[in-house]
Amino acid sequence: MTKEEYLAIAAAKYDDLQALNEIKNFYDYEKTFEQIWKDTGRAVLEKTISDLPADWRKKKRLPNLGTSK
Repeated sequence: MTKEEYLAIAAAKYDDLQALNEIKNFYDYEKTFEQIWKDTGRAVLEKTISDLPADWRKKKRLPNLGTSK
């Protein structure tokens, strides 16, 4: 993952983070905030590992771990 790819993912979530200022209830604020960061973390993790395959059930060799079992 390049710095530009990471910044693109973060920029995509910026508007969602700014929309949190409209929420007056702290419980809803915290719940939405957590969901935004989970989605962001998942996107970064998936991009860091590799692109998702068309068939997610198919086993494949991982780049740094050798063969899969």
